[in-house]
Amino acid sequence: MAEENTQNQTETGQTAEKQFEIAVLPLQNTTMFPDTVVPLSVGRSRSVKAVEAALSTEEKLIACVTIKTSEVNGSDAKPVDLYEVGTIVNIKRMMRNDDVMQLIVQGVNRVKILYWAQEEPFLKAKVEILPELKVIVKEEVEALKRNIHGMIQEALTMLPQVPPEVRMTVMSQNDPVQLSYFLASVLELGVETEQKMIEANTADELLTLTHAALARELDIMQIRSKIATEAQGEMDKAQRDYILRQQLKAIQKELGEDEGGEKAEAEQLRERLETADLPDDVRKESERELRRMEQLPQAAPDYHVIRTYLEYVLELPWKKSSEEKLDLNEAKKILDEDHYGLEDIKERILESLAVIKLRPDSKSPIILFVGPPGVGKTSLGRSIARALGREFDRISLGGVRDESELRGHRRTYVGSMPGRIIQTLRRVGVNNPVLMLDEIDKMGNDYRGDPAAALLEILDPAQNNTFRDHYLDLPFDLSKVFFIATANQLQPIAHPLRDRMEIISLAGYSDQEKLNIAKQYLIPRQITENGLSDDQIEIADDAINLLTARYTREAGVRQLERTVGTLARKVALRVAQGNAEKVTITAKDIKPFLGAARFYPEEARTDLPAGVATGMAWTEMGGEVLFIEATSLPGGGGLTLTGQLGEVMKESAQAARSYLWSHASEFGISPEAIKENGIHVHVPAGAIPKDGPSA
Repeated sequence: MAEENTQNQTETGQTAEKQFEIAVLPLQNTTMFPDTVVPLSVGRSRSVKAVEAALSTEEKLIACVTIKTSEVNGSDAKPVDLYEVGTIVNIKRMMRNDDVMQLIVQGVNRVKILYWAQEEPFLKAKVEILPELKVIVKEEVEALKRNIHGMIQEALTMLPQVPPEVRMTVMSQNDPVQLSYFLASVLELGVETEQKMIEANTADELLTLTHAALARELDIMQIRSKIATEAQGEMDKAQRDYILRQQLKAIQKELGEDEGGEKAEAEQLRERLETADLPDDVRKESERELRRMEQLPQAAPDYHVIRTYLEYVLELPWKKSSEEKLDLNEAKKILDEDHYGLEDIKERILESLAVIKLRPDSKSPIILFVGPPGVGKTSLGRSIARALGREFDRISLGGVRDESELRGHRRTYVGSMPGRIIQTLRRVGVNNPVLMLDEIDKMGNDYRGDPAAALLEILDPAQNNTFRDHYLDLPFDLSKVFFIATANQLQPIAHPLRDRMEIISLAGYSDQEKLNIAKQYLIPRQITENGLSDDQIEIADDAINLLTARYTREAGVRQLERTVGTLARKVALRVAQGNAEKVTITAKDIKPFLGAARFYPEEARTDLPAGVATGMAWTEMGGEVLFIEATSLPGGGGLTLTGQLGEVMKESAQAARSYLWSHASEFGISPEAIKENGIHVHVPAGAIPKDGPSA
């Protein structure tokens, strides 16, 4: 009896044991089944070593296990990447072609991996042979078996190219388990379906899976046959391409994959559409467009237009808002950190934020900051966004002349796209950001429309909750957006547009304010940006005052910061050349560093000679002292005006001469003297035009 057991062990080898260690060959996109003969190509070094190890044994057995995902190849596969159930195969034949092994293998038994014995130089695991599936004769099993045979016969009628010997092999197979394994090895059912079949624990479960897989394959074949029948005889090349793509899409849909192993674009968009949080009307329109897209070939122009449109719709924050944590004390702290002075303006901003805090559902105010360049309009907007805890973005409107820049282009145009408002909301990802409309006074208009007219709807709280971009053609709620506009001048802005905004004027900074801003903000920032430290450079107050008066002429501090940066770079050069001594810059050092002064502002005088009067002028850079010179010209000649004076100033000079003439007796002047002598009035800086209502 002992001799008989020993002989049985020797004849059947490892398969007589219930558990044993064996080399493992990872398979990609392929599943091995018992009693099936399949050709395999093996080229990766680790897989070749596993096959060589199997060939060195008497039984020539190796375990074939499928990789879970197509993204991992055989040489990189780790135990965690493989399924637990596979098939032991017997290597029937091996041929080498360069570095590639061509194998013919036959499935023997299903096995389950108990644990992994090694990973290098090839995979090896301890496996357990799973029991063969026994068919228990009962009505359900017999019904499944007959249905499977019926579907096979129906499929063979649609596949005349199948060789007769294959037909005979299939139809003569009476064992439903072997028939299921054979069909799974012949048909491309997909790795997941094939793995479920190899892991089936009962014949009933295996037959149910086989029946479902065959039904899907038969449906695909019927679809292909129907399309071919309907189109035959009257299709051109475009129709042929379309049908082929539809067939491919049908197959991909049934298998759940596309050419690259991923779901088709339309299916991906449908999944995103199902999970997206969209308003009902937006969802309805998106589903309608998606159905249109699914009916088009990929080469059709409208296919890509619809796909881009749907991607835009899905990426817009229809209902996504950033969480607001408004603390007025913290907001005041942020405004003070970012800006010096401007107390009245900060107070008005805090008042607006207080209303938002007390009534969160109220419409956000629309603020217009008006002031010369460099006074901090844009940075105030950023500070408001920080105080509200919202996203911030900026839309530059300078030079915009086309209404479509804001409202978008209709999809009928080639290269159409949404307007800047919708593009910005897509970029920030929330529907309640702080949006700054910069340079709103520099918009133009021409035959393409008036952008200011589009802004009337965008900035109107009563209308912007249903803003309709031409590209989207869907209502989008802009009422949660905190709009801030900036302008250098108020006059160019259309009155209806101005009426929709709360105007906050930012005047220029005084010399004292510029001094404090330079010390607290500009100098520390330039020291850091130029790689210096406080131990290497110091700029005295008198130097800053000189820079403000003689080297910059502006209402803001932008040019002042650039000038400070120039000083910092000159010191940085010295430090880089090895001079580590601290540099203190005073007023007397400015000229060696920056050269001669650029501006020489006039100063008011008390000892003016006769014929000279002091006037005041307003400029974007601030106030200026202006001297007006006059002289009498014997011999008549009337009134002569020079200095590029505007019409208003000319009329003012004429009115002054008329007043002098009419009140000559009060001033002790003879009217004849005025008549016989001309008057020449000159305003210096003749190259600069001068005019104004206060002249």
